[in-house]
Amino acid sequence: MSNYCTPKEITQNTLDIGCVKSSMDITKMLLLGVLAGAYIAFGAEGSTMATHDIPLVGLGRFLSGAIFATGLMMVIICGAELFTGNVLITIGVLERRVSVAAMLQNWFWVYCGNLIGSLLIVYFMYASNLWSLNNSLHGAYVIKIALGKVSLTFYEAFIRGIMCNWLVCLAVWMAYSAKDIVGKVWGIFFPIMLFVTSNFEHSIANMYYLSAGLLAKSVPALAEASKLGVKLDALNLESVIIGNLVPVTLGNIVGGALFVGSYYWYCYLRNANAAKSAALQKDAACSK
Repeated sequence: MSNYCTPKEITQNTLDIGCVKSSMDITKMLLLGVLAGAYIAFGAEGSTMATHDIPLVGLGRFLSGAIFATGLMMVIICGAELFTGNVLITIGVLERRVSVAAMLQNWFWVYCGNLIGSLLIVYFMYASNLWSLNNSLHGAYVIKIALGKVSLTFYEAFIRGIMCNWLVCLAVWMAYSAKDIVGKVWGIFFPIMLFVTSNFEHSIANMYYLSAGLLAKSVPALAEASKLGVKLDALNLESVIIGNLVPVTLGNIVGGALFVGSYYWYCYLRNANAAKSAALQKDAACSK
């Protein structure tokens, strides 16, 4: 017996998992969403801590991606609800086993939970004074990341969101294919490392990056260390939500739902279960 699932088996497993996720009670969705938001934020803050003083952009982004991947490993292996991964519930909708209302309810409450978990880690980082490390260069880097994200155009953020969640959902997909912890870890690592190295945009990670940048900006020593001057005015609540989170979230939905969920559903499940039911009915009729 193999220690991994075939693409067809992964598609069926993802369908079944999505059905379970969509039927959770709201409290469980919210609480597990908080955990996922915190896990992703841990990956984000760790990657920022490790790379804030590395001048080589390519090498720094690779290291950032390698560390950030830990966040999704904790989500998948330890058990939590992540909005970007739950975009794959669309397979259940396409297969008519999950209603659109149930899918949207899951997305809403999990997204809210992810935001709460992200903000919790932002507060802990602020209260711990860890952004002041290395003569406040860590905090300055946090501000620069956030400013860079809100400086994208709506379309740029949307497209980067598509490419990001295409890879994130493939990481989830590959994790579902593995039947042991080591397989899940490696299945998650490479797509996540790739999306961070490529500088794509992940809505839940951005909940940490953007909120951290806003809070760090309010600390005079960190704002001064960033040497951004009046450019910091562009980093505000409106630019965070409208300029980044909205287009990135929409892009994440398209990337995961279309390029992973819908594609694999069409190739492996479309009409397959109906044909199987018809065959069983035919066999039952012949046996009478």
